[in-house]
Amino acid sequence: MTPARIHELLAPFLAAPLTAAQLDQISIYIDLLLHWNSRVNLTAIRDPEQIVTRHFGESLFAARHLLPDPDASPASSSDPQSASTLLRIVDLGSGAGFPGLPIKIWAPQSPMTLIESNHKKVAFLREVIRALTLTAIDVFAGRAEDYLARSAALVTLRAVERFEAVLPIAAGLLTPAGRLALLISQPQLRQAKASSLRLSWDAPRPIPDSTARVILVGTRT
Repeated sequence: MTPARIHELLAPFLAAPLTAAQLDQISIYIDLLLHWNSRVNLTAIRDPEQIVTRHFGESLFAARHLLPDPDASPASSSDPQSASTLLRIVDLGSGAGFPGLPIKIWAPQSPMTLIESNHKKVAFLREVIRALTLTAIDVFAGRAEDYLARSAALVTLRAVERFEAVLPIAAGLLTPAGRLALLISQPQLRQAKASSLRLSWDAPRPIPDSTARVILVGTRT
């Protein structure tokens, strides 16, 4: 798909257009996703334009609200821990890379870890990272329970199995005052708010072009 068409499809999700380099990265990512999807079940959505709107649009809409300044550098913070701990993003259950990789494209300076236990999906994620020449990003090929607790300022979670069971694991990865961002449907919204997690929930933010999808952000208290 051409960068121009990607730009057009993403317009409802963004306040400002992506750069030419970012659009090129998304175009390469889509080509890889379609190629791999023919032999590894990465996404049930096969139409390229729906991939842009459903996967990239939702992920970049989240990035826009979670990381409003994509040009900010972690190293510029006055806190010497910021680059390694306070600004670290963890995407739990990355699968085909959503929302983690689009968020990384949006904010390339933010350190990120993608957690994925399926080895074929891990191989795909690593190929995308190489093809897009992303830095300050790694793939943890294992279970979230085995990842370093209280290590992330932001944890993202989207389309995972056993949602209610995964929620406390995701919350356990947060630093003090860290944020858990859920890209979920209305039924899962009720499940999240009914959980006993020590999180202060913001009002859910509806995702454009969707009647049921929202972003719900909880801050660790």
